[in-house]
Amino acid sequence: MATINQGANKFYIGENVQNPLAEITFVESGEERLVIDHTYVSNDLRGQGIAGQLLENVVVYAREKGKKIIPLCPYAKEKIEKKKEYHDVLSK
Repeated sequence: MATINQGANKFYIGENVQNPLAEITFVESGEERLVIDHTYVSNDLRGQGIAGQLLENVVVYAREKGKKIIPLCPYAKEKIEKKKEYHDVLSK
């Protein structure tokens, strides 16, 4: 399993925060929300559930901070809507 690092408004895999092998990025929207705007996984890591692991990190982060998630990224939107256990952090 790859090590997931936390950067400014992102979780990523790789040595370089500017050029990661995989990442999920978000922006804070006011005091109560995070907007997931981008998910990327390199060809080398595709098919290993990496994007799901990155999303899980954002969900845990949102819970710790008491924030709701607005998933603008199509991947994040689909996954959060399908997983009932993430619905507690889904912004209505």
